[in-house]
Amino acid sequence: MSTQRQNHENGFAFLLLSKFKKIHEMKRACSLNTNTDEYLTCEFHPAVKINYIRMKFNVLTILLCVFCLGSFAQKTVNCMIKTELGDIKVELYADKAPVTVANFLKYVDNKLYDKSSFFRVCTPENEKDRKIKIQVVQGGDIPEGKEFAPIEMETTRQTGIQHLDGTLSMARDTPDSATSSFSICVGDQPELNFAGKRNPDGQGFAAFGRVTDGMDVVHKIHVQKDKDQYLIKPVKILSIRRVR
Repeated sequence: MSTQRQNHENGFAFLLLSKFKKIHEMKRACSLNTNTDEYLTCEFHPAVKINYIRMKFNVLTILLCVFCLGSFAQKTVNCMIKTELGDIKVELYADKAPVTVANFLKYVDNKLYDKSSFFRVCTPENEKDRKIKIQVVQGGDIPEGKEFAPIEMETTRQTGIQHLDGTLSMARDTPDSATSSFSICVGDQPELNFAGKRNPDGQGFAAFGRVTDGMDVVHKIHVQKDKDQYLIKPVKILSIRRVR
């Protein structure tokens, strides 16, 4: 949780507490019948009734603000990637990379990743002849004809999401060509960021989430036997689902 959000929530809580305290004091002073909201007796000027109503309105407004804050605070979406080697829990940054996350979730919600696989790995061994080396596992090979249209690329310069250990990123050829295939970084991979040199166009790749649990499973996938980076026996993705 960000410091700014915490400050907002603490401020609302303090305001709400002070308003309730004032209402309670007014109830005691005015012997309010809480079932009918009518005054039985009151020691103060009749205008206190108007103040009481205003106070209740203020409380309702604060409660509405708290509700809205909670709604807009849902900036991440959690998913579970179940594989034959174990589970990988990820969080997706819908606030920072809305197009990319929406695309990924479209495949998730339509269960199109079910029975796909992690099929490619980039390792120090199979990257040794490349000038710009990376380490990732790549998955999400959807059958031809079931892919959705390619999406607009959200670069790391736009989103601020860097390619660090466990970062999820869309695989692509040219800009705006990503569909279903995604990678998970093994270690920090700065050359995948905007202005990185892995792709000659310098646009980098669209990062959109990170692994929160299950990097041990990612490492298991990463060390599977490959030929020219493609796994001899792809690791099955059993399902990907949204989770809390």
